[in-house]
Formats: sequence, C-alpha cells, structure tokens
Amino acid sequence: MTAVLTRAPVRSLEQQRGPWLTRTIALVLIAAATVAYLVFRGEPAAENTDAAAFRLFTDVRDWVDENRDTHPAFLFGMNYLRLGVRLLTESVSAALTGLGFAGLVAVAGAVSFVLAGWRYALLAVAGFLSFAVLGLWTESVATLSLTLSAVLLSVLIGVPLGVLAARVRWFGAAIRPVLDVMQILPAFAYLAPMTLLFLIGSPAAVVATLIYAVPVTIRITELGIAGVSPTAVEAAAAQGSTRWQLLVKVRLPMARPVLVLAVNQTIMMALSMVVVTALIDAPGLGENIIRALERVNVGAAFDAGLAIVIMAVVLDRVTTAASRRSPIGWRVSVPVLAAAAVVALLPIGDAVPRWSAAEPVNEITAWVELHWYDATEWLRNTVSTVLLNPLETVLTTTPWWLFTLVVVAIGFLAAGWRAALIAGAASAGIAGLGLWAHAMQTLATVLVGTALTLLIGAWAGVLCARHDRLATAVRPLLDAAQTMPSFVYLLPAVALFGASRFTAIVAAVIFAVPPVVRLVERGIRDVPSPVVEAAVSSGSTPRQLLWKVQLPLARPGLLLAANQGIVMVLGMVVVGGLVGAGALGYDVVAGFSQREDFGRGLAAGFAIVLLGILLDRLTPRKAEV
Repeated sequence: MTAVLTRAPVRSLEQQRGPWLTRTIALVLIAAATVAYLVFRGEPAAENTDAAAFRLFTDVRDWVDENRDTHPAFLFGMNYLRLGVRLLTESVSAALTGLGFAGLVAVAGAVSFVLAGWRYALLAVAGFLSFAVLGLWTESVATLSLTLSAVLLSVLIGVPLGVLAARVRWFGAAIRPVLDVMQILPAFAYLAPMTLLFLIGSPAAVVATLIYAVPVTIRITELGIAGVSPTAVEAAAAQGSTRWQLLVKVRLPMARPVLVLAVNQTIMMALSMVVVTALIDAPGLGENIIRALERVNVGAAFDAGLAIVIMAVVLDRVTTAASRRSPIGWRVSVPVLAAAAVVALLPIGDAVPRWSAAEPVNEITAWVELHWYDATEWLRNTVSTVLLNPLETVLTTTPWWLFTLVVVAIGFLAAGWRAALIAGAASAGIAGLGLWAHAMQTLATVLVGTALTLLIGAWAGVLCARHDRLATAVRPLLDAAQTMPSFVYLLPAVALFGASRFTAIVAAVIFAVPPVVRLVERGIRDVPSPVVEAAVSSGSTPRQLLWKVQLPLARPGLLLAANQGIVMVLGMVVVGGLVGAGALGYDVVAGFSQREDFGRGLAAGFAIVLLGILLDRLTPRKAEV
C-alpha cells in the first residue's frame, strides 16, 4: 500500500492571476530559456573524482572510524543505541524462532482471530504455512523479525510525536518539512549514512527502516488525534478531566481506528524497506532477491517476492480489519491464545510439502527472451534514441545556473514563490556536491520514466473509473504490485532488456503505475454525480465528458498522481543502479560497497535527496480548482 502525503494547498500564479497571463508568461520563459540554452550550452561536465564534497564526507568517515571507540558521542550514544537495537532485534527473533514452526503458525492464527476474526485467522495460518511450502521459512521469519522490531520502535516514537504535533501547533508546523523530506527520500539514500553510524547488519537495517517508516506513523497519528470530536473533548473537560485523562480516556480511544491504520501503514513501509536493507547485510528474504539478481534468476526472485507479498497481504488485511472492529473479549481470546500456546508445545514437525515457481517462471522467461527479442530490442532502442538520449544531452549540456533559473521559474508558475525558492536551492545544492552530470542523467531517466508512467497510469485509471468490473478485476493485481519489493521488478526487466538505463525505466514504470492508477481512478470517481449528469443531459459525448468535465474537476487527484509517480520513479531509477542504470544510483551502491568511494556515495545520496525535493516541489500534491 502507498502512504499518501498531504500538505496545505498552495496558490500558483495561474490561481492568482488567471490562466491567460500564466500561459503568456510561460511562453515567454520557454523562448528565453531556449535562446539562453543555445547561447550558453557547453560540453557535458566531465566526471569529477575529487570534488570537495567527496573529500569532506571521506574525512567524516575517517573521523568516525578513528573515534568510534573513544569519543563520548559514540561510547555513550551511538554504540549503546546500536546495542539496544541489536538486543531488541535478537529478542524478537528469539521469540519467533523459539515458538517453532507449528507454534508460530498457531500464534499468528490466534492473534489474527482475536484482532480481526476467524476469516483473517485462516488467512494468517495459510500465509505462514506458505512460507514453509516455498522453502523460505527461515528467511521469512528473519524478515518478519526485522519488520516487527522496526514497527515497534516506529510506534513507540511516532505515536507520541504525532500526538504532540496534533496538540502543539508550532511543533507540528516545525516537523512537517522534516517529514516531507523523509518521505520523498528513496530508500537507497538511507543506506550509506546508516553503515557509517551503525556499521552493517541488523541494527543499521532496523534504524534505516525506522527512519523510513516513522513519518507515516507521525502523520496518521496526528490526523487521528486532530480529528477527535471537539464536542466529546469539551464534555469530558467540563466534567473535570485533566489533560492526561483527556488524552488517555477520550482522544486515544476515539482515535483508535486511525491509530491502527497508522500501524498498518507503518508495517507496509517497514516491510518494503527491510528488503532493501539486504544490501547492508540484513538477513531475510532480501538476501534471496539480491542473490537472484546477481545470477539473473527470475524464478528464485519470484519465490522470495511471492513470500514477501503474502506476508504483506496477511499483515495488511489483519491490521486493516482490526481498525474496523473491536478485539474479541477476554472470555474468548484467553482460551484461543491458550490453545495456540498448547499447539506450540506439541512435537509437530515442520515437514510440509515443498513447491517452487522458480522452474516454470524461468521457462517462461527463457521463452519470452527468445521470441520477444526483436520487439524488446526495438522498444529499448527507440525509447533511448527518441526520448532518453536527446533529453539527457540537453540536461547535461545546460549550465547549472541556467537550469536553476528555469527551475525557479517553473516552480513559481506551478506552485508559488516558496516552492520555487526551495527547488532552486536544491538545484544549486546538487551543483555544489560535484555530481551535476550524474544528477542530470538520473533526472533524464526519471522524466522519461514518469512520462511513460503517467501515460499508462492515467489511461488505466480512466478505464477503471468507467468500468466497475475492470476495476474489481485489477484491484488484486494492483495490491500485489504495490506490496512487491522493488528489487523484484528488476529481474524481469533485466531478463527482457539486459542491463541498461532503459531497464531501470521499465522497472520504474511497473513499480509506479499502480498508485497512479488508483489515484486517477479515485479522482475521476470523486467528480460530483450531479455535474456528470448535467453534462450528459446537455448532450456531451463520452469523450467530451472526460476531457471537459471529469479531468478538469479531477485535477487535484491528477496532480497528486503525478507527484507520487515522480517520487516512486525516482526511487526505482536509483535502485536501477544495480542493473546498469549508472549515474547517482551506481554512485550510492559503490559508496557503501567500496571503501574508497564512500565520500562519493554519500554525496550521491544527498544529491538524490535534493533531486527528490526539487521534483516534489515542482509538482504540488494539492491544488485548488
């Protein structure tokens, strides 16, 4: 599932001055930018191997290595934090593995029964049994341990901060930009700093996952607490309740459904990040996917990806159902949990039939590679020649200062002066890091991937909005696509198109299309029925209804779809550095895998952050119609 970000509406120039003036200014700026480019364009910047930022970050790495065992900040701070996280992770892992195969399946079913009912208990039992059937029981339990550890920390930290943000206005306003940045960062950007501070392994993985997931916890908790009925709060206050009593006995109980939703979304975010942390030696299913990626074994990756999807579906469905109902009373739950404990003590072996999709999936992949080679080569060469290469040439030959001015102008027209200044500062920051050429190469790939994503996603979203049966049929596919880890998409793309930038684009499109489809469909469906009926009664054709009524009124949803599409494509394109996409993604991978490239890799991580901020600010999530 995708956590949707929200922020206050912004007023663009079009909303302030009208569309005619905006279009005129836009045409003038396009002409001026074109002339300036023709005058000032130069050769693509040469690769910088010794930028000041690289040296700075390398010096920071060396200082940390030298002082890790002596400096108080590490002796009494980072080291204790790392040990504490390791202790938590090992405790959770020991608890899960100590239950044994039968015990863990029984406990999962019992807890699901108490929280969500018997249907979801059966789903949980079937899901956990499937891990053993796929031959991935140990890896699945390791992934579940890391996920639960990160979720527990996210809830312990995020819920109090969310409550504070809802109750203290200045605090909520202060952390909102921080949460925005944390949520637009691609997962890769967290890895290099985590290895610097916490070394490789489970502690770094859990902390990286915590940072990635906790913004969702904070935001949804804030939303839930702020949405509690003021009448109920005033009634309790009138009866003499203290602030603590109001929180514990009124606000938190009334916000319970939203708080459970916060846990649900945190689990989904954590599960997707835990898989990525296999790159920094985190155990679990991510290791299987990385090994399959190294060997281009699509079938093996499919098995591991299927296990992750099943785990995500079980956790998602159980927690979603729990948010809609109250837990079963203790008179029923105690016997059920006791029965699960008894099952855990029984000497039941874990001998279950094994099944793997690896061989049939690999056979299908080989057939597609053989029979679709001409088509895939034509598609890759056409997109690269017609779209990617010309756009990359324009971006890499544009001086950084001219690009920054264009970004500021676009930001001002699209989202207002504040967004324009932030985007311009991000552009200048990328130039200052010494990775301008690689950043522009990454941007070209992102823009092409986003264009294809929006084209496919908007078309599919409109079809789903118009045909209920189609929407119902594709919903399970969208659910599975949104829970599949990003690494899994690289395998079929590599098998079909080889290692190249286009491979990253294909994987990014597959990864980002599902949320775009959902948001476009939702936007079209939210158009008021009376407006649609009035247009139909006036003689509008289906095409006129779509282009002149539904799409203009669905503009806020379409802008949100564009924003989410850009952010998700950026994240996937960076992951594409593993399969030949090069640019910033490769720099990040080299940074945490090769000691001599650490400074460059950390600088690339910050460049990705700035690129994400730039793209995010140029596509406002909300707009007034």
